[in-house]
Amino acid sequence: MWLQVKLEQLAVPEKGAIKIGPFGSQLKKTELVLSGIHVIGIENVLTGRFDGLGDRYITEKKFRTLRSVEVKPGDVLITMMGTIGEVAIVPKGISRSIMDSHLLRIRPNHRICKPEYLAWLIKGSAVTKQAIQGNAHGAIMKGLNSKIVRSLPTPLPPLSEQNRIVEILDQADALRKRRAEADAKATHILPTLFYKIFGDPITNPKRWPIASLGELGNLDRGRSRHRPRNAPELLGGPYPFIQTGDVANCKGYIRIYSSTYSEMGLAQSKMWPAGTLCITIAANIAATAILGLDACFPDSVVGFTPNSRINSAYVRILLSLLKPLIERAAPQLAQKNINLKILRDLPIPVPRKNLLDRFESQHDKVLSLEEKQLASSYNLEKLWISILHRAFTGDLTANWREMRMNELLKEMKAQTNGLNLRIEP
Repeated sequence: MWLQVKLEQLAVPEKGAIKIGPFGSQLKKTELVLSGIHVIGIENVLTGRFDGLGDRYITEKKFRTLRSVEVKPGDVLITMMGTIGEVAIVPKGISRSIMDSHLLRIRPNHRICKPEYLAWLIKGSAVTKQAIQGNAHGAIMKGLNSKIVRSLPTPLPPLSEQNRIVEILDQADALRKRRAEADAKATHILPTLFYKIFGDPITNPKRWPIASLGELGNLDRGRSRHRPRNAPELLGGPYPFIQTGDVANCKGYIRIYSSTYSEMGLAQSKMWPAGTLCITIAANIAATAILGLDACFPDSVVGFTPNSRINSAYVRILLSLLKPLIERAAPQLAQKNINLKILRDLPIPVPRKNLLDRFESQHDKVLSLEEKQLASSYNLEKLWISILHRAFTGDLTANWREMRMNELLKEMKAQTNGLNLRIEP
């Protein structure tokens, strides 16, 4: 259907069309200055920002020795170290710039390839990404070389079909970004509502009475007496076993789990009732979530069961706002952790019950909405992966292609002629 080529065949037929940035001996830190010609690095590719981001520059004199690594509008840049395989297109209007040694520049041949199509292919095609990750080298930090990039398998549709693929992917990606922005805003709803109803929990401007957390309910560590904790005979039964990561990664209520206890596992642990507030005390300190089901958890998690003066929803959001203070109270060990005394002695403002009940109701409504958004985002991401797959196998534009077959055949013939013009750099 499409031509299948190596990526190097898409570059302009000139020396240096595919080139990696200067190595350390070619550009030393001592040669950097405060202003002049900008040196572009990984941070510019990851953010898509060029002018105004980064403080590395070289003089005009130094630039004359590094002119071969200059970047120009329309160039495709690929990250080659650390975060490998990320891509950006150099925008129009950029000030004169060069790239550093962590980037590789591809200067596409516009007769046969759109820069935008090439960028989407590198960052979106599962086959291309697999080739990049599979060929990366380095024990400590993964890296690529120009040989790997040059040999990447590349489907080459006609230019008009490339335009159509880019148009569809740009539109779908814009929808994903808008959805991600909406999801990010949703995470601020409950903290904002908390401040509006109760005020700042640190300064307590509404003068709520203060009680220690230990006075407001039962606070106790989870149990996992058996050693080793992951002994096979403890696991695989019918009893949900919640761990620190489940709490830290949860959006509010824990309703799903990845591990279970057997009868033997339950015997050396404790079953906590739904509604218990889980608080992590090791590694990721003061992450919180409310059990949406009866479950066990280990001693790296504390369970809080509120009395009639307070509720779990209020304490959950309050602890998230106090998290920086709680972390500072943790002993400075190799891995931070807090103990029950720190939590039990934590001063907690205690508002009126009608306000607590109102907040709890709003809390549950917001979490219900967030859970629906999470499920929707998951489905959207699956759809996005499917769109990317179809984009580079030809399925996405199959109907469009059938309607324009004669024109596309002419374009493909022109592309073939363009490929024959390719010379080795």
